[in-house]
Amino acid sequence: MDLLRSAYSTNSDEELENPTPTKRFRHQNQPTSSRPLRPNSHFPNRPNEPLIPGRYVSKRERALLLNTSSSSATTSPTPTTTANDLVTPSTATPSVGSVSSCNLRPDISSSLKVGAKGAARGQIPEKLSIVLNGHTKAVNAIHWSPTHAHLLASAGMDHSVYVWNVWSREDQKKARIFNFHNTAIKDVRWSPQGLFLLSCGYDCTSRLIDVEKGTQTQFFKEDQTVDVVKFHPDNSNLFLSGGSNGLIRLWDIRAGRVALEYKRGGLGPILDVEFSLDGKQFISSADITNGFASENSIIVWDVSRQIPLSNQVYVEAYTCPCIRYHPFDALFVAQSNGNYIAIFSSAPPFRLDKYKRYEKHAVSGFPIKCNFNLDGQILVSGSSDGCIYFYSSKTSELLRKIKAYERACVDVIFHPRLPNVIASCSWNGDVSVCE
Repeated sequence: MDLLRSAYSTNSDEELENPTPTKRFRHQNQPTSSRPLRPNSHFPNRPNEPLIPGRYVSKRERALLLNTSSSSATTSPTPTTTANDLVTPSTATPSVGSVSSCNLRPDISSSLKVGAKGAARGQIPEKLSIVLNGHTKAVNAIHWSPTHAHLLASAGMDHSVYVWNVWSREDQKKARIFNFHNTAIKDVRWSPQGLFLLSCGYDCTSRLIDVEKGTQTQFFKEDQTVDVVKFHPDNSNLFLSGGSNGLIRLWDIRAGRVALEYKRGGLGPILDVEFSLDGKQFISSADITNGFASENSIIVWDVSRQIPLSNQVYVEAYTCPCIRYHPFDALFVAQSNGNYIAIFSSAPPFRLDKYKRYEKHAVSGFPIKCNFNLDGQILVSGSSDGCIYFYSSKTSELLRKIKAYERACVDVIFHPRLPNVIASCSWNGDVSVCE
């Protein structure tokens, strides 16, 4: 109960009385709490050399620790992450460009200051305006920064996280390139508190990155491939992770450990998680293609009680790679491998709308994602045919279709301030912006 209380408190007991947002994330040379650091109990020590808290850990040794922890995963189903695991010194990544907003286009700079209040909502982008080249393999996820809206993050199969200064000069668009993961990266999210990124991937870790300094400040080791991460909407010190073993964990960044864990028998690999607007519930989507029960495809969970509120939400034999809540209405949508987007009530009993769905695009087994615009009037979706599809949220009518890529358009997301701007990414490694 002490751990639960600390996970849901707005301030840690070890923090100062009025901390600034950046102080929530500790530098890598500082312990994550005032308690004395203990030797690493999860990873085996190197032969004849004790693992001393705070000492330098080389890249080769970190790789050895990851390999040995993976081989012992069967005997340690619930990882115990200590301060020594989390605070791993890392070499700063050289800055490629600038994260500053000083060199933005004048029209964009003024629009960002005015924001959505000064622009007409419900607008649809007309064409591709910016192409961002850098990734050498498929891009799995993109995310606009909510606090520095000129910055876009992308994560790919090439083990890299890119930070793009989208409207800067051509030679400054690549602001940062991070290669802290040694395998493909599945998801990336900006922290609501500023210039920090959270990424996860096939190396069974989630990693917190200080974008401005170019350093990795923390990493969170698991016993599964981590496929998705999502920050809590009201507490940026908490985030959900879901992975290949069907386990969902709520992490407390301040304590550096798992606060809560969500388990259910017969649950396949987790494909997506989505918090409700009030943060009291979340929805999970799981893979059911390998014989897992179809009633576990979509589950609504109670965050604090760790119990499913309903697992009879979607009983069709289709995997749903993406879940999204509507920003205002009491509904959520699920991207289905049946080549349509299903609509559900977000209030019990979470009924499927049998009379309306969005179905002009195609999924075809790709991890295609969808998102609502700022006011929820438009739903945008990627497609396996490389096009971007815009639907009316209320009528499900197709409003516009833009050909963007030769291969599948995987992720597409509206800008958090500019209603007529979206970013998208593709299976061939391209990242684009439409205006």
